[in-house]
Amino acid sequence: MSTITEKIFAIKTESAFEKTALAVFQLQHENCLVYRQFCDILKINPAEIKSVNDIPFLPIEFFKSHVVTLSVVEGPNSKIFTSSGTTGTVQSKHFVSDVSVYEESFRKGFEHFYCNIEEYCLLALLPSYLEREGSSLVYMVDDLIKSTKNPDSGFYLRNLNELSEKLKSLLAKGQKVILLGVTYALLDLAELLSAPLSGELIIMETGGMKGKRKELLREELHQILCKKFGVNVIHSEYGMTELLSQAYSKVNGIFNCPPCMKVLIRDVNDPLKILEPGKSGGINVIDLANINSCSFIATQDLGILHNDGSFEVSGRFDNSDLRGCNLLVQ
Repeated sequence: MSTITEKIFAIKTESAFEKTALAVFQLQHENCLVYRQFCDILKINPAEIKSVNDIPFLPIEFFKSHVVTLSVVEGPNSKIFTSSGTTGTVQSKHFVSDVSVYEESFRKGFEHFYCNIEEYCLLALLPSYLEREGSSLVYMVDDLIKSTKNPDSGFYLRNLNELSEKLKSLLAKGQKVILLGVTYALLDLAELLSAPLSGELIIMETGGMKGKRKELLREELHQILCKKFGVNVIHSEYGMTELLSQAYSKVNGIFNCPPCMKVLIRDVNDPLKILEPGKSGGINVIDLANINSCSFIATQDLGILHNDGSFEVSGRFDNSDLRGCNLLVQ
């Protein structure tokens, strides 16, 4: 397993991604019982899988009803991440046998988009996530906070006045700051500001109103946050419990994937059909860091893929559960 993991995080070209993805498919088809049974129902012959477009994508709902893993390993380096869900819904569970793979994925992913994390002070406003156990987002952000090696980096729960003063102080000293937060909490903080901030500030929203506020179109939300915080653009993070990699948007809700992750779009009426770029449909994610569960996930998000591999999230299927990590934009 270590050899293929090394290959996953060494991907630099499209051909390397394709070759590694096909190898991961064969590995998971053979060793992940749930995924193999799903493929059997579809009468998939693994020998006939010649490209990533041929690979079947496991509906994300399986993480609620089944243990999706190659092997259940309970040890000091294993972890079970759970989704936030809402009252009365079933949580997704992601069994991670080696959490160091997750750590390598999110560290390399963040570095890919934002370079050296030690240049930043990272402030995290994630009240709904901090108030429960098993959040993969909190695990990631906690590690990134420590990686900044900045004593001012840290989590904030509901002490918004303190956070507001901290932001002003750091920016006045010329410190580069990333403020990462759940959407409703960022709006709460924005309303406390008497004037826009100035300095090297990145506002990054992870989505999620958590029933605290009315859902807003992405354009409206970002316009409000830009005006209140005094920034030109709002960054976004696209991740979820069932994945170990994240895509990031630096402008206009257009997301880009790290080298070990790729998005395809499926036909909403024929889930086995992959659409050409430019057409709207269901978002399929290939996350090769999911080496010990399933790397091929059919999400309940709707979106559109661009020719350069970037993508936009345009909403969710009507019959899907609300997901805190993804912003409902339409």
